[in-house]
Amino acid sequence: MATLGDTAPTRRGLLKTVGALAGAMVVPDAVSAAMRVAESQQRALTPSALAPVRPAPRVVPSSPRVVRPELMRQALAALERHGNTIKLRDRIVIADFSAPSSQRRFHFIDLVSGHSESKLVSHGSGSDPGHTGYLQRFSNQNGSNASCEGAFLADNYYIGKHGKSQRLIGLDPTNNNALARAIVVHGAWYSNEDIVRSRGRLGRSQGCFAVGERELAEVFERLGQGRMIYAAKV
Repeated sequence: MATLGDTAPTRRGLLKTVGALAGAMVVPDAVSAAMRVAESQQRALTPSALAPVRPAPRVVPSSPRVVRPELMRQALAALERHGNTIKLRDRIVIADFSAPSSQRRFHFIDLVSGHSESKLVSHGSGSDPGHTGYLQRFSNQNGSNASCEGAFLADNYYIGKHGKSQRLIGLDPTNNNALARAIVVHGAWYSNEDIVRSRGRLGRSQGCFAVGERELAEVFERLGQGRMIYAAKV
């Protein structure tokens, strides 16, 4: 994995990797593998190519799911659209709410290295009244207990009823009530992996991005403040 520091990448390097992600549309780790292949081909043009060539190690993607082309395009378009607000653009998070809650659908994508890591995340009870494990609808309304879609800015941390949590600012008309609705990132017992094993799906939040309690510290470290979460069902 790339270093998790907040050092902003060069614009040229970022655009190159974003182009690869948007064009190839494969599991993000495969993008970095393709970049390594390109580098090895470039080295083949130098005298050092006469040295014995060792076979490249097998790359095992860290995400079991493909970030589908349309979803990736939408996320990157949102990052560009809100560029003046989102100060840290080296990593993004994509919540793929077309997938069931039993799958790791909270994708942390490093736009510099192409690496990714995926986590379980709950959706709101108002988005899935029958508790099917699938998000049925979004809502931006107060009291809906539903998840909302669009781009979010990860803001400051606080201690609330769920312990340490992170406020989110909704940047689109579809989620601009997120702060007032207290739509946040927090840990929850019903988002732990053993819930999937025992019940086949996660529990539901009140619209928040609830992740497993044991995953929360890593989620906060990877997301940080000033980065974007993009949530959609495509």
